[in-house]
Amino acid sequence: MPNYTYHTNHTYHTRRRSIKSSKGQKGKYAWTIKIGEKGQFVIPKEARDIFHINPGDTLILLGDEKQGLAIPPKGTIANLLATIFRDGAPEEDVE
Repeated sequence: MPNYTYHTNHTYHTRRRSIKSSKGQKGKYAWTIKIGEKGQFVIPKEARDIFHINPGDTLILLGDEKQGLAIPPKGTIANLLATIFRDGAPEEDVE
């Protein structure tokens, strides 16, 4: 059974629960969040600390209609752009 830790967000007066797996799945986490009226959500502090997310960071939100939403590691954008625009990349033939 997972271990539950409750956190209170005094700004929105909601309670969120972080879930840590106790069955040998080190590094696996889940948090519940609430979507506000403007479609915004707050990434829990514990998650920001674990994944080194700081104010001003740019994240990418990916979506798949069958698998749902995902926020990959914050270096993903930089790595993707470096791969696409790296020096010496083959040029396309334009006809």
